[in-house]
Amino acid sequence: CAFAAVAVAALRPTKLAGLATFVGPPRAAGPADRPHAAAGTARHVGAGKETTIDRLTGPKLFKSVTKVEGIHAVPLLPLRVATGALMVHHGSEGGFWPANFGTAGFNGFVDFIVKPYFSFLPGSPELWSAVHDYIEFWGGALLVLGLLTRPASFLLFVTMCGAVYFHLASTGWQGFPFGHVENYSYNFEEPTLYAFIFLLFFFNGAGPVSLDALIYSKIGNETEEELLGSVARGGELGLAAEHVRRGPLLDVRPGRLRWAPPG
Repeated sequence: CAFAAVAVAALRPTKLAGLATFVGPPRAAGPADRPHAAAGTARHVGAGKETTIDRLTGPKLFKSVTKVEGIHAVPLLPLRVATGALMVHHGSEGGFWPANFGTAGFNGFVDFIVKPYFSFLPGSPELWSAVHDYIEFWGGALLVLGLLTRPASFLLFVTMCGAVYFHLASTGWQGFPFGHVENYSYNFEEPTLYAFIFLLFFFNGAGPVSLDALIYSKIGNETEEELLGSVARGGELGLAAEHVRRGPLLDVRPGRLRWAPPG
């Protein structure tokens, strides 16, 4: 569109360093930028800054975040590290390292889980038991480090789906959702929760505090065209600048500085 063409002409001579000049200084916040007051609720606006009380009592109480960044990315770190650390020991039956062939723990997994419930898989039961161990042990370790998080999470998700199948096939639903069981949790409960956590990291990545993020900061290759495409679609400058890995980042105030809609 015409807007994108103007953006390209203005940006390319100075590469991305001239982006702030093209946009101009931030405009003053207008009425449309201020959060609407909830009926009957006191709004502590002060100097125009939104307070925690505003977030807990106003319309944003019902708003979901659209970008996992900043404070919203903080819970990802303990969730990822704890989940990975708790998964490691599941992949080391019969010893410290995975796939301890010939041990009682490994043989028990083969005889009581793989053979009766996964006999449809090609190959030997010992092979699949070893694959299971390697995925849970090394996948959990990779998750702790935040390294190769997406492939590790996908393999762990598939493994947890197999665990859910095993528990449902062996003990059924156990009266879910209102039934009470002796150990206070359904047998399929834990692998189900694990599966959804791994699915979360498969789709979203490890988060900013991870080896994946460090590696990507060095080798990321978003092009200027991708940045301009975000601009042409009317995205916020903060969203555009987030994808710039070359040169200094701009001073951006998300929610304040916006691009005019294409015209």
